[in-house]
Amino acid sequence: MTGSFKERGALNRILLMSDDERARGVITASAGNHAQAVAYHASKRGIRVQICMPVLTPLVKVTATRGYGAEVILHGNNFDEAVDEARRRCDHEGLVFLHAFDDDAVIAGQGTIGLELLEQVPDLEAVVVPVGGGGLIGGIACAIKEQRPEVRIVGVETARVPSMEAALLQHRPVLVPAAATIADGIAVRQVGALTFPLFEKYVDEIVTVEEEEIAMAILWLLEKEKTLAEGAGAAGMAAMLTKKTTLRGKKVVVLICGGNIDVTLLARIIERGLVKDGRLVRLRIPLPDHPGGLNRLTTLVAQQRANVVTVTHDRAYFGVHLGDTIIDITMETRGPDHILELMDELTKAGYEFERVL
Repeated sequence: MTGSFKERGALNRILLMSDDERARGVITASAGNHAQAVAYHASKRGIRVQICMPVLTPLVKVTATRGYGAEVILHGNNFDEAVDEARRRCDHEGLVFLHAFDDDAVIAGQGTIGLELLEQVPDLEAVVVPVGGGGLIGGIACAIKEQRPEVRIVGVETARVPSMEAALLQHRPVLVPAAATIADGIAVRQVGALTFPLFEKYVDEIVTVEEEEIAMAILWLLEKEKTLAEGAGAAGMAAMLTKKTTLRGKKVVVLICGGNIDVTLLARIIERGLVKDGRLVRLRIPLPDHPGGLNRLTTLVAQQRANVVTVTHDRAYFGVHLGDTIIDITMETRGPDHILELMDELTKAGYEFERVL
């Protein structure tokens, strides 16, 4: 119902609550997906819900959480600050705190994915799982490894917030610096005290992916699989597309575990992805500022079968000479080789230019 795997853990935790706990109401902190899961399943059962979310949480997640019946409190710049506020309110108002990942019932709920994978893919050899706080991979790894220890489990986290990688280096959960990332659903600065031992015991490998790689994975999933994934949900696919794992030749399941992405961010990701893929290019070209100059340039572009998206003139900046203008021309192309062909023809025609990256 809410567009991510988080419902499994949240529902399992709510179903195990006592009548007294349900009467007190629940509170949690989340960057969005756990918030929606708790809001939906708790409200459906008549349980009062408060959700603390970071101030910069995508609007689509805030709106959806409120729509499921929760009271949303925007607090702090990251998940950890939202957790602190949720715990303060929990103590002050006597609510039940539902942790997003560091809870046995939540971990077990996420682990049902592992059970289903074993049923649905009997010859499974490896699973690639996005990693934030560790609840999803901890549950899945435990469920699979206890039955099929030969199956490889690979975790993927954003290079911007590599909290699990840092924890493995020091053999304990550690706090890493906060950082902005399009994979906001896994931007957890410190992994859980319960999830980390599961990771150490059951997970075979951890890799990190960069922002551009995640963006490319989102674009690839849209084009090839007709699947909309948020940054966190596409992290596993990013690792596979960039060949960062050691799984070549194996039968692999890659979890696409969340699709709640802000449409404005999606638009930027698509555009950045097209640039990185060589299907969108911007060139800055000085031209004589007289009639026909732009026409000559666009004619050459058309002959090379590039499609003009935008053209902007600037007569005052970039050190432009009097009597000249600077043209920023953005074009759709067929790929990196097409861009090189286009630039070669521009050079032959006597144009000076620079590629805007």
